[in-house]
Amino acid sequence: MKASALSWLILIILSLVWGSSFILMKKGMEAFSSDEVAALRIGIAFVFLLPFYIKYNNFNLKENWKGLVLMGVFGNFIPAFLFTAAETQISSSLTGMLNALTPLFTIIVGFLWFKNKFHNAQITGIVIGLIGAIGLMYFNNDGSATTNALYSLLVVAATICYAVSVNGIKHYLSNINSVTATVGAFSITGPFALAYLFVGTDFVNDLKGNPLAYNSLGYICILAIVGSALSVIVYNRLIKDAGVVFAATCTYLIPIVAVFWGLLDGETVNLLQLGGVSLVILSIYLINKR
Repeated sequence: MKASALSWLILIILSLVWGSSFILMKKGMEAFSSDEVAALRIGIAFVFLLPFYIKYNNFNLKENWKGLVLMGVFGNFIPAFLFTAAETQISSSLTGMLNALTPLFTIIVGFLWFKNKFHNAQITGIVIGLIGAIGLMYFNNDGSATTNALYSLLVVAATICYAVSVNGIKHYLSNINSVTATVGAFSITGPFALAYLFVGTDFVNDLKGNPLAYNSLGYICILAIVGSALSVIVYNRLIKDAGVVFAATCTYLIPIVAVFWGLLDGETVNLLQLGGVSLVILSIYLINKR
């Protein structure tokens, strides 16, 4: 499947938007807990999409439930909580670099689940990508051995969830448009996120008592509306127009954008980490090489 000029433009815009999401999560957690930020992200996106439900509620739940659940749960709900939990202990720039593993796991999940075939360059790319990922997880920002590898593994788990979602969208939702798919997916996860936010967290008290609460809430709104609701609509369109692996390659630019914002916010990135993410990006190139 050949990508058009429009597909490339969408890819670049998505990369810029999602590359900025890691610093927005960090800013959100200046006033709220990781769980609160994740639940707010899904809940606000759901509320924003409610007006669209009036027009785009024509999905057949009996036929499309599998794809909508995969997209809603694995493409949005679970990763939202994994990313914020990870960022309680690792930097937003490292989180963005590890996010580049998505295409690698997209290929692996496609092979294991849908019996997609590997070619030699993809096998090489997978090996190189795993080596780069291990390097990223092993070293701290100062170059020393990390004690927070578990939190890096949370990001890896999130990229596996994304891979499941991407393959699910391609195989189960190709018959409905991207807005309808997004509205359907968030209508499944949004109510659960809001219920958890108000029943299972101290969100109301944090909103009233923390002087940074409204600033953080503003960052989360940007994250939810632009980084989740609108971007997911565009991403689903990209998957259908240009294919699963091409859509996943927005992770070429996401680490660069994430590192840029991290450095502006005072984070440090060492040469070992840059070497690790370079291997991951090389693996993405090999995975997509024809």
